[in-house]
Amino acid sequence: MGSQTSRMPRKPDNETSPVADFEQSLDALEQLVEKMEHGEMSLEESLCVGVALSGYYVRTATSPTAQELAQFVCELPAPQ
Repeated sequence: MGSQTSRMPRKPDNETSPVADFEQSLDALEQLVEKMEHGEMSLEESLCVGVALSGYYVRTATSPTAQELAQFVCELPAPQ
């Protein structure tokens, strides 16, 4: 009888870990905060980012990456 070793299945290389996703989201957030602190964003832009972040979280119960947030904002209906 041969010995069998059980191996855990490998994650696909294109799939990032939750820690990596968190780090990427944190980096993007820090960049946004830095822009706000240096006056590189208008009040309207700052409010848009805040509303988009909270809206994304409410809909998905996850923190978005910068790319996901940009996509979410692009898909918002135009103001009336």
